[in-house]
Amino acid sequence: MIFKKTVTRTSTAGVHMANGIIRFQKVQLNVHSFATDGIIIDAGGKSLKPLLLDFWKEQSIDALYCTHIHEDHTGCADWFERELQVPIYLNKRSLAEAQRDGKYPLYRLLYWGKRKAFAPVPMPTTFHSRNCSWLSIFTPGHSNDHTVLLNKTTGQLFSGDLYVQTKTKVAMESESIPQIIQSLKTVLTYDFEEVFCCHAGYLPNGRKHLEDKLHYLQDTAANVHDLNQKGLSVKEIQTQLFPRKYPITTFSYGQWDSKHIITSILKKKT
Repeated sequence: MIFKKTVTRTSTAGVHMANGIIRFQKVQLNVHSFATDGIIIDAGGKSLKPLLLDFWKEQSIDALYCTHIHEDHTGCADWFERELQVPIYLNKRSLAEAQRDGKYPLYRLLYWGKRKAFAPVPMPTTFHSRNCSWLSIFTPGHSNDHTVLLNKTTGQLFSGDLYVQTKTKVAMESESIPQIIQSLKTVLTYDFEEVFCCHAGYLPNGRKHLEDKLHYLQDTAANVHDLNQKGLSVKEIQTQLFPRKYPITTFSYGQWDSKHIITSILKKKT
């Protein structure tokens, strides 16, 4: 298997960004690591480490903050611990898991590599970087530990995987669409405009993007419940609402699939 890996770097509004991209056939995955005011937000995938090191080495780093435990966000956390000896912050729900080497399905290992164990400390609700005041907001749904970071001084939201894209077409079986809806509602009660998404990158009109995603998921949930009440099966609802089959569904052996959106909304499995 030949995986093509690249990293592109940009800066805007006081935030430095490294976007790691991995391509194999028709499946392309990416993830950002952000640097701002002495902190790093998310540590990329292990497989991208050789391409990300120069970016991190050019930063002045006081701490690493990880939005959640997934391997494309914590894959190089052990390097920060071992080489920089800086504190690593993660939601308390995942502290024990982080101290064990990651275990993932084969396709995730092929793309992101194997995360090594590291020893984080609990994510604080409020904290300060060199010049800014921050708030961490618990936003479960994508994962049970997902946390976004709001720079209250600049009005910038670092959204982890809460956004990704407006119109969600596939989801992991472990995701909860109802929780994501509630998390979006929670985040939108705060004051921000710019959003830095770990996959979509910089969104200058980020609040509008999150509002649009919330409305899309609410409409999708309403449609799913309506069709379910009319007696349609999960497969029939999937055919009507999500007729396209995406390459990631095949490559992930069904771990990513549109049917998981439906079963999550109905809170049942097939």
